[in-house]
Amino acid sequence: MIYIQVAICAAAALLVINILLMAPGRFPKQISPVLSRALYAHRGLHNKDKSVPENSMAAFCAAVEAGYGMELDVQLTADDKVVVFHDDNLNRVCGIDRKVVDCTYEELKGCRLHGTAETIPLFSDVVKLVGGREAMIVELKISRRNKALCEKTAEILDEYKGPYCIESFDPRIVLWFKKHRPGIVRGQLSAGRKNYIGQPLYQGFLLSGLYTNIVTRPHFVAYKHEDIKRLRLGLYRLLGGKLFAWTVRDADDADRLRRCFDAIIFEFICPSSR
Repeated sequence: MIYIQVAICAAAALLVINILLMAPGRFPKQISPVLSRALYAHRGLHNKDKSVPENSMAAFCAAVEAGYGMELDVQLTADDKVVVFHDDNLNRVCGIDRKVVDCTYEELKGCRLHGTAETIPLFSDVVKLVGGREAMIVELKISRRNKALCEKTAEILDEYKGPYCIESFDPRIVLWFKKHRPGIVRGQLSAGRKNYIGQPLYQGFLLSGLYTNIVTRPHFVAYKHEDIKRLRLGLYRLLGGKLFAWTVRDADDADRLRRCFDAIIFEFICPSSR
């Protein structure tokens, strides 16, 4: 009998510890218009054939016209301009073997996205284009200049009146917004532990298990949808946190995932349910 009581107490203590570790932050007033949008076009509504390239003005315009929210990536140039671009290096998208952070915006203006007429946009120009018509998920990319990127991005968002939230794979970026912009909805990007192979073991353990939540208190977690079979995600949602799925490329998956995620970040499909 004593062993059963000990086991029950241990299980209860473990549950309490996990609740303390994972609990989401208190939602600011902005949460409703941001998270009421359930579908977000990944890097804008771009095409698989790249005729409308990712993270382009054309892709964001297409998302707005189709009535979707959009996810986009921001990072800093060498001259402190916030640009919308995903990769650290220009090679895959622009065919130039240079890092974005080492280029000035003037240099980047001449780069073409996947051989189209589209160029790398300034974040401020994307904000003007969207104009509050649809919600934005702004992912801040990890770099050696995290603090400067947070500050510059926040300055642009301070002037923006439309619905948006921020997210990052780096808990330090999420923590910066918790400390300096607590009224902005913030999210932690993550995935299963196998996705962190090659990184220090403690990073994969902490990030895949959402243990950094105890410090950052994200309002939502954006998780790789293939890694959905995790009890911790269900517990986070039970505690009031929101769950986003990334990146969904199958319409059937999108319909199925709507039952267990609050929002879907999709690519190469046009989900019909709003």
